[in-house]
Amino acid sequence: MGKILITPRSFSRYGAKAIEGMKSKGYDVIVNTTGKPYTYEEFYKLSSDVDGIILGVDTVDEHVLTGAKKLKGISRFGVGIDNIDVEAANRLGIKIARAVGSNFTSVAELAVAFFFLLARNVVKNVNEVKAGQWNKTSGLELKNKTVGVLGLGAIGKEVSRISQGIGMRVIGYDPFVSKEDMKEKYNIEMKCFEEVLKESDFVTLHIPLTEENNGLMNKAALGLMKSTAYLINTARGGLINEEDLYDALTNKVIAGAAADVFSKEPPSKDEKLLKLDNFILCSHIASLTVNAEMNTIDLATHNLLEILKKIT
Repeated sequence: MGKILITPRSFSRYGAKAIEGMKSKGYDVIVNTTGKPYTYEEFYKLSSDVDGIILGVDTVDEHVLTGAKKLKGISRFGVGIDNIDVEAANRLGIKIARAVGSNFTSVAELAVAFFFLLARNVVKNVNEVKAGQWNKTSGLELKNKTVGVLGLGAIGKEVSRISQGIGMRVIGYDPFVSKEDMKEKYNIEMKCFEEVLKESDFVTLHIPLTEENNGLMNKAALGLMKSTAYLINTARGGLINEEDLYDALTNKVIAGAAADVFSKEPPSKDEKLLKLDNFILCSHIASLTVNAEMNTIDLATHNLLEILKKIT
């Protein structure tokens, strides 16, 4: 009937049922069991004769798309599609689907966990204890602090809900949502971008990466934040100008930052941000919970099969 390529490594751990479901519908299924992402060359070769792809972090540029002569649909294992040349896909008639809503709880929970880690200097203190030091590190309570949420999709709304449960005030910026709905349904006071930066104790990013907002958090934006404020990014690394962030952290323009994403992953071992006590970086794990991965497997599989069913 056709062939499907699955690149996310999670499928080899949790996706046996989904894989069998695709096979039962007559598809040959290629699953990434290498334990690491495919190289660009490997991905290009594997995608050359498939009908559908369940896509992880692999780059789908025009070269890949034109080389994949039989490709009818791409189902993202997640929400972001900045690794796909959408314009070329549309031109070639290749459908794209996203697993919207499958991992928003997991991502939101890590973002809020960063609030605690930063406010209580947890990582620095743990590292000191492991090094044989017994320093008493003071911190801040989150109650009554203001969270500024940039992007009020499913993740941003969930961050807002959890934050309010802690006793935090939530303000937000998102030009694509109704201010009235945000206030009435979610108790979020919507403000302009600059006001959110100026008023917030924690600024958390939940927006897609586009040409327009690449480097959104630059020297000027960081300079609007309180000197006691923290920046959190669980969205895309390119949203932050990392050179400007380094300067802001070393010059105490802001108090600290935490991220689950970086402009180049993994970063160089010599990356100077990693040497700062007031910067935390995780290895793009926000959506990596068993719950989220199972949800995403089911939804990404459903989305691709729906595309292929409509086309064939």
